[in-house]
Amino acid sequence: ALGGLGFAPLVAAAGSTIATLLVTGGFHEDGLADVADGLGGAYERERALAIMKDSRIGAFGAMALVLALAAKLALLAQLGSLGLGAALWALVGAHVLSRLWPLFTVRALPHVGDSATSKSKPLADQISGAALAAAALWCFVPLALVWQALGASVLIASVLCSALGAAWMHWRFARRLQGFTGDCLGATQQVAEIGFYLGAAVALAQRAA
Repeated sequence: ALGGLGFAPLVAAAGSTIATLLVTGGFHEDGLADVADGLGGAYERERALAIMKDSRIGAFGAMALVLALAAKLALLAQLGSLGLGAALWALVGAHVLSRLWPLFTVRALPHVGDSATSKSKPLADQISGAALAAAALWCFVPLALVWQALGASVLIASVLCSALGAAWMHWRFARRLQGFTGDCLGATQQVAEIGFYLGAAVALAQRAA
């Protein structure tokens, strides 16, 4: 919306990013930082899980946060330079789809965190196939609107990049932790969101060339 008021794309991108942080309380970003600290600071599974429980942010977590925020700002600014509508619809698609992918991890992997204090406690330790299908169906309408607004090629590129990011995170959790924690879900959301922006920015730039 800031772009429509005449703000530069970077300023509008910063405004939308700050607004998202205020609404969510940085919940997902916190998960990203914890996962980066855990997987970056330890090779052993138990040590990595212990680090992820620590509320303090280490060097790997700080770097992950800086890189994630910088990527969001750069990609949203790029999308804004291609048109206000492009940025707004990319935001819609990214925020919807990036919250779906973590549910596949919940479905496929065991919960290895502390269930009493887990950030994923509202989801329980598992999700049924029916609930996952319902969540995917709920995403259909907003993604169909993104398709109509930006075109099939842009949506396909965005979904693919988002899915690749989420799949990579899932593979890392399965390999390193043999399961997931609440932090893992937040980290997956962040990577998938950035992936959606990347796919949209590349596809729209190619179309505009």
